[in-house]
Amino acid sequence: MAVRTKILCLFIISLITLMIAPLLGAKLIGFSDIFDASKNNIDSDVFWQMRLPRVLVAFMAGAIFALSGMVFQALFRNPLVSPFTLGVSAGASFGASVYIWLGLAVSFLGISGISLFSFCGAMLSIVIVWSLAKMKGGTSVATMLLAGVAVSFFFGSLILFVQYLSGVVEAFKISRWLMGGLFVFGYKPVFDILPFALIGLCSVWYFTHELNIFTTGEELAIARGVDVERTVKILFFLISIMIGGVVSVCGPIAFIGIIAPHICRLIVGPDHRYLTPATFLFGGLFLTICDALSRSLIAPAEIPVGIITALLGGPFFLWLLVKKSL
Repeated sequence: MAVRTKILCLFIISLITLMIAPLLGAKLIGFSDIFDASKNNIDSDVFWQMRLPRVLVAFMAGAIFALSGMVFQALFRNPLVSPFTLGVSAGASFGASVYIWLGLAVSFLGISGISLFSFCGAMLSIVIVWSLAKMKGGTSVATMLLAGVAVSFFFGSLILFVQYLSGVVEAFKISRWLMGGLFVFGYKPVFDILPFALIGLCSVWYFTHELNIFTTGEELAIARGVDVERTVKILFFLISIMIGGVVSVCGPIAFIGIIAPHICRLIVGPDHRYLTPATFLFGGLFLTICDALSRSLIAPAEIPVGIITALLGGPFFLWLLVKKSL
C-alpha cells in the first residue's frame, strides 16, 4: 500500500508539473491568457502551439529514456548501463549527421528528413549489434553488451569524421543537434512519439516478471523456465526501436536512463511491477523540469536540454561509481 501511494504521489506531481511547465519560459504566461481567444493574444498561441506540445514531447521522451535504462540495467545486471550503451543513440546521431552534412531538405509522409535518417541510423546499429552477437555464437547479454559498446565507439568515430568533412555551418548544426533539444511546433511530434511511449510501457509491463528474474542472474532465469534468448531478443529490439524513434525527434539526451531508474529504486524498491510505472513517471517528470529550466535560466536565450541533463547526470554517475566501489 505504501509503494502504491508513492506511485500515486508521483502521478499527481507529474500532472501538476504538466500544467505548470508550459507557463514557464522567456515570458511567464498567466492562466487567464490561455483561454483568451482574441486575435491579438499571442500568449495563447504560444501556449497551445509551442509550449504545451513541447512539454508533452519532453514528458514522453523522458519516460521512454528512463524506461529503456531500467530494462537494460535489469538485462545486463549493471547499474551503470544506459539506453545509449548498445550504440542505438550513436547510430541515430550518425544518421542525422549525414543528413546535415549532405545539406538535404526532404520529407516523407510529413516526417522530416533528419528524423528519417536518424531512425535509419538507429535501425542500422540494431542490425550490426545483433549480427555481431550472433556471429559470436549466441545472444547472451554479455556478448550483446560488448558488441553494443564497440558499435557505439565506431559510430562515434564516424560522426567525428563527418564533422571534419563538413563546412563551418554544417559542423555547427551537427554539434547543436548532438546536444539534444526539444524544438517543437504543433502536435505532430507528440503523435510521432506517443506510439513509442504507449507500446513501450505496455510491453515492458508485460515482461516485469521476467525482468525480476533476470536481476538474479541469467543462469537462474533459465533454471526457472524463462526463455532467455527470446526475452532478450524481444526486449532488445523493442527498446532499441523506442530509443531510435525518440532520438530521431529530440536528439541524444543523456543520463535520464541512469538517473531515473536509480532514484525510483530508492523510492519504490527493485520490484519491476512497481518500478516500471514509477520510472516512467519520474523520467517524464525529470525531463520536463530540465526543459523548463533550459527555457528559463538565461531567457530569452535557451540552453539545449541535453546540457542540463548532462550537468545533473555527470555528478550522479560519479556518485554511482563511488557508491559501487565502497
